[in-house]
Amino acid sequence: MSNISLRALVVDDDPSWLELIAEILEEVGYLVERAASLEQAQSLLKRPFHLAVVDLSLDTYDHHNQEGLKILEEIHHLYPDCATILLSGYATVEIAVSVIKDLGGYTCLRKEVFRRSEFRTLASRLLEQTLMAEQLAGAKMDTRRPKPEESLAHSTILVVEDDAGWRDLLEEILLDAGYSVRVCTGYGDAQGILRRERFSLVILDLNLRGNLLESPRMLKGESLDQLEGFRLLASARASGAQIIVISGLSSPNIIDKMFKKGKIFAYLEKHSFERRGFLQTVREAILMGGRSDDLSSLTEREREVLLLLAQGLTNREIAETLVISNNTVKRHLKSIFAKLNIHTRSAAVAKVTGLEK
Repeated sequence: MSNISLRALVVDDDPSWLELIAEILEEVGYLVERAASLEQAQSLLKRPFHLAVVDLSLDTYDHHNQEGLKILEEIHHLYPDCATILLSGYATVEIAVSVIKDLGGYTCLRKEVFRRSEFRTLASRLLEQTLMAEQLAGAKMDTRRPKPEESLAHSTILVVEDDAGWRDLLEEILLDAGYSVRVCTGYGDAQGILRRERFSLVILDLNLRGNLLESPRMLKGESLDQLEGFRLLASARASGAQIIVISGLSSPNIIDKMFKKGKIFAYLEKHSFERRGFLQTVREAILMGGRSDDLSSLTEREREVLLLLAQGLTNREIAETLVISNNTVKRHLKSIFAKLNIHTRSAAVAKVTGLEK
């Protein structure tokens, strides 16, 4: 056991939440200080902390109160190595992005979906990481931004996200981790890029228009084809890339159908986004590559033909688009059918879209 004592700060005006979080952190092994207001927290910041869990609103009767951000800002300025977590029932996606991007936050957690066991696991992991860093005397380690292996550093990742805050955040995290990144903002841009370029990984948001709510049909996963991000899956799969979805849509039905029909590698929810977990998922996806996907056996030209076929084009239209002859298209289709062990155009489309039974 280490003799190093790690200090944690918990700030929440709700006594129940204050004691719950403090109790979990003490079980894990932290020495915990408690504060119920901005002033109390500021008085405790005369000494450094290794972890801080801060509520956004520190006034029970004012839901617009955001004094928690002031505390996070002070911690970021005074103790940049302190891992900070925003825990709130009122934080918007914009606030969450700002905390992670501008204030160096580790993650943001929503009270309405809080799970004691999950938080305990997170706290334990942070404790272990900090102890390792503290024990490496004189070593300068950034435990939040692990670098990829040399073989992964050359991987190119496409990020498709219409929200500027999330787009900048994902690009920054990936660039800092050593990856090559290409970003685009919508369906049209992404379709063109996926036709012209090859990527190891595609990270996309399901809702690229920002105005679709989780309607009853959407909650059941019955209207996925309305989402532009879902319609991009065929192009991403045809390119041979692994796919990670990052979305604000959190319906279990949507998530289940994305794995079953979309054949994605991972589905990350924006409300519980966490930097280290995101980078670990990215690394695992790239390491997997196309090993389990038979589309990876296709040549670049065959993938282009298959993608256009999946979009409903006839042989003649495919030939005109790629500036090749009809006979060449037929030869490519024959090769595609053989490699995928299929016999019909509809089966080829199903391979790309993930709709095969």
